[in-house]
Amino acid sequence: MTYYHDLITQKSWQVLKELSKSYKFILIGGWAVYLYTKALKSKDIDLIMEFEALSKLKLKLDVTKNERLKKYEARLGEVEIDIYAPFYSDPGLRAEEVGKWTTNIEGFTVPKPEILMILKQKAYAARKNSSKGRKDLLDILSFFLKTDFDWDLYSDLVLKYKKQEFLRELRETLKNTFEIKELNLNRHTFSRLKKAWLKKLR
Repeated sequence: MTYYHDLITQKSWQVLKELSKSYKFILIGGWAVYLYTKALKSKDIDLIMEFEALSKLKLKLDVTKNERLKKYEARLGEVEIDIYAPFYSDPGLRAEEVGKWTTNIEGFTVPKPEILMILKQKAYAARKNSSKGRKDLLDILSFFLKTDFDWDLYSDLVLKYKKQEFLRELRETLKNTFEIKELNLNRHTFSRLKKAWLKKLR
């Protein structure tokens, strides 16, 4: 399954692998979801990086600070890199909190699925009426389809971090979504799945 052009996603993946050889970071965003689901590849790279590693990266790339969104940005050709820093950024949860809930997949440090879901939900809420927002929705649904998602842990984390609005928004998103052709889910199949998912949301 593809969402972005293969040439763009291949370039992005190569950049990500090169970065992982030289810098320590937590991978979030679409590529982190892909490592879990193997569903849809990404074109952008999203990282949480300590200031020490960020300073090292600045020696190689032109990194700019986005004060409004509380993140750092860099670009390699067509590949956009968004960098979130502990005690500065909030990509859905405070960046330093995300670091408490990580695991390792294929050599990459990534957030646990239930934490990554919260980050994805924030991204989706900010751009739901765009093509990137559509990709966020597909990433969210692919989690439920292709991972052993712990609904109870997700609910506990949402309460722990006072993000109850994400529970409500997820419930509404599921109720108002009827067909997901990109994931080969017709109306009947998706209706059956979302009934089961909604029962697990508390």
